[in-house]
Amino acid sequence: MAGYHILMILSAVDFRFNHEEDIVIRDYLVHEFPFHISLDKEMAIISNLRQDEWENHFIKSIDDFYDDSTKDERMKLLDFAIQLCKADNVITKEENHFLNLLFESWEPQ
Repeated sequence: MAGYHILMILSAVDFRFNHEEDIVIRDYLVHEFPFHISLDKEMAIISNLRQDEWENHFIKSIDDFYDDSTKDERMKLLDFAIQLCKADNVITKEENHFLNLLFESWEPQ
């Protein structure tokens, strides 16, 4: 679920959520969760975060994902994160900041 949290926060940081971003997130879920899962609890957690809590939650999710993933799984999530940020053909400074947090957290591994 940490990957879902990462992508959802990335989709929120520019305060614009569009259809193309939704497609990327759905594609991630289809590939990583081929069985039905309920996202209600996860969405409630993310929705209840204040904007000033996004970065700390994002970093915690990065660490959680790292702890439970292989290098290949991390590379796949990085690819989805890039696709998500590029989905609207504009990478904002906020999206770039969060992408950099993700890359810098996993770079030495």
